[in-house]
Amino acid sequence: MTSGARRASAAFICLLLAIIHTWPLALDPGRWSRNDNGDAQLNEWILAWVAHQLPRDPMHLFEANIFYPAHDALAFSEPLIVPALMGAPLAWLGASPVLVYNLVLIAGFALTAFVTCRLVERWTGDLFAGLLAGSAFAFNTHTLTRLAHVQGIHIYGLPLALLGVDAIITRGGPGPARAALVLVAAMVLMAYTSGYLVVFAAVMVPAALLARAPEWWRRARIVVPTLAAAAAVTAAAVLPVYLPYHRVAREQHMVRTLDTVNDYSATMTGYLASAGRLHVSTWSGRFFRDPVDSFFPGIVVALLSLVAIVAAVRARDQRGRVVMLGGIALVGLLLSLGTATPFYAIAFHAFPPMQGLRVAARFGNLFLLGVALLGGLGLAALRRGLPPEGGSYGSRDEGRGFRPLGSFRLLHSFRLLRSFRLLHSFRLLRSFRLLRSFRLLRSFRLQAEVLPIALIFLVNIEALRAPFDYREFTGVPNIYTLLRDEPGPVVLVEQPFFPRRMAFENAPYVLNSTAHWRPLMNGYSGYTPESYQRYADTFWYFPQERAFRAMKEAGVTHVMVHPHRFDRDAGRVIEQVSGRPDMELLAVGKDGIRLYRLHH
Repeated sequence: MTSGARRASAAFICLLLAIIHTWPLALDPGRWSRNDNGDAQLNEWILAWVAHQLPRDPMHLFEANIFYPAHDALAFSEPLIVPALMGAPLAWLGASPVLVYNLVLIAGFALTAFVTCRLVERWTGDLFAGLLAGSAFAFNTHTLTRLAHVQGIHIYGLPLALLGVDAIITRGGPGPARAALVLVAAMVLMAYTSGYLVVFAAVMVPAALLARAPEWWRRARIVVPTLAAAAAVTAAAVLPVYLPYHRVAREQHMVRTLDTVNDYSATMTGYLASAGRLHVSTWSGRFFRDPVDSFFPGIVVALLSLVAIVAAVRARDQRGRVVMLGGIALVGLLLSLGTATPFYAIAFHAFPPMQGLRVAARFGNLFLLGVALLGGLGLAALRRGLPPEGGSYGSRDEGRGFRPLGSFRLLHSFRLLRSFRLLHSFRLLRSFRLLRSFRLLRSFRLQAEVLPIALIFLVNIEALRAPFDYREFTGVPNIYTLLRDEPGPVVLVEQPFFPRRMAFENAPYVLNSTAHWRPLMNGYSGYTPESYQRYADTFWYFPQERAFRAMKEAGVTHVMVHPHRFDRDAGRVIEQVSGRPDMELLAVGKDGIRLYRLHH
């Protein structure tokens, strides 16, 4: 199989797995949604806003239409520029925000799996090892509980950054300049997708360099300038996306406290928690309390990681990578615990970008990445056999042919696998009796393809949560298109206007604004500005007179009233509003939604 065919096969498998793990989303991506979650509606709006604003006024991309009159409203959440650009052609052709989001979500899963696969294949020459690592990193208990967070799925920048760092360290593959460009590209992709990702990478890269210092220290004259140049180019490239977040932090106080971080940290029991149907229904359910705190990597991946570690004791060529990946996993685990250890507080004060992060638990992505890549190296070790002491295994230059398990020498003393000879030289494992009771496999002479395919299958089965129960999306109500065509300036308020602690209730308003893009005083995002609370203090009392007075003072021109959201007070609200001479009814839409023009 040619290298191009191998890449195409891997890409197809990764896409197929993405469809399976999000099933039945691919059956009707314009209809099914996770709009039961306000974050999904927020991210649908972000993708749509970027696609709308970039070709019209890129210099004011962050001056989004929500939370009016607050500035840089896009910076209250993730920029999602890279995923938005992927879906922009569909948006320009008239696709709904939900359709665009769902297709970009599936693409994110597939890309994360594929890039991780390519990284491990480059390291080992083993496509199966790559597919296992890609499956483990893209489809796990953490990512599959974050379908509402497309930024948590488009995480391919992390393995891509490792590819660049590894190439700089080892001088393998591309030269220093090309390796630096790979690292820069990865950092830019992450910065223009998510602030979390670029912070993760800023932690991961130094950890990788420190773990492998013995390999590159004598070449510091080449490595250090290469890294410095990469850092300088990255800083210049991400400046346009950094400045709005810096302004928001300085002018609107969007800085997290350690107390906030403590509320969104992982726990050690979270590393035993799995949302996969297999585990949650058997043993892991008692550990699963919150999707934020769920990082069990899977039994197969954990065992293969141990194989990689044991093999690295004897394999010189992969030893540095195993140490690096173990260090990355450990750093991710420790930081995900937040203030439960002193390390997070130290990093919080020493590295200001961390002060913009709320969910410390998401550092668990680094743990999952390290373990997934170790799992891939472990499978490569199993497929090639343990080398003699001081030898090497799994290098790219070794034969790519797939040997039958009879040639392996890793499990000689396991009666179950006596004929396979997988662990012949692992003397420390001779006394293990993990698989002795599986006598039915004694007579099997499996070919090399069977074991890796079975392990890849098991990794995906362990993580599987599909089929999901999605919510039907029937489209943005047509009444909102009237605002798009309304002559003159428009400042919209949607009622009820919820207080700050209930800002998530504004998520449908945010999504509906994609039909008109007029300034909206409501909003929902990762951060709620202080100006919103000031307005909510009086707007909440609609239809009382003080609410009308405050809306007029704020320059509101139109009011969209949702009677069904007032519950038992709906009739009284409509009666009072209808009796006001300053409220001109323009239209009545789906579910009784009423659009008024507010006269001053």
